[in-house]
Amino acid sequence: MTVPMTSFLRNTLFADAATGASAAVLTITASGFLSSLLGLPAALIFWAGVALLPIVAFLLVMARRNDVPRSWLREIVLINWIWVAFSFAILLSGLVQPNLLGVLFVVAQALAVALFATLQGLVLRAAGGATARVA
Repeated sequence: MTVPMTSFLRNTLFADAATGASAAVLTITASGFLSSLLGLPAALIFWAGVALLPIVAFLLVMARRNDVPRSWLREIVLINWIWVAFSFAILLSGLVQPNLLGVLFVVAQALAVALFATLQGLVLRAAGGATARVA
């Protein structure tokens, strides 16, 4: 089963990929600077950027198709919600001690990812598929 590629879905996937690619480049190349600015470990920042690369590639592959397998779109929605959950979990766990700017940075990027997950989930729901739910 597939979901037809609409301009809304294509734009959402490309925007998600562009945002992820920008974040990956920034966090990979400037992890040391961001670490001192945000109070987050440089390794966490660096590897979070590296983790974005296959996600960005997957989004670009999907955005170029005429239709998207429903399971692929479900995976992207789920991956995005997992990213959001882990972003808040890292803050609440006490494993890191970011400064206020670091907390705001993590929350802002989590909210941006949540927006993409919501928009992509709406497309999936409109196409008759159940979205992955994180409670």
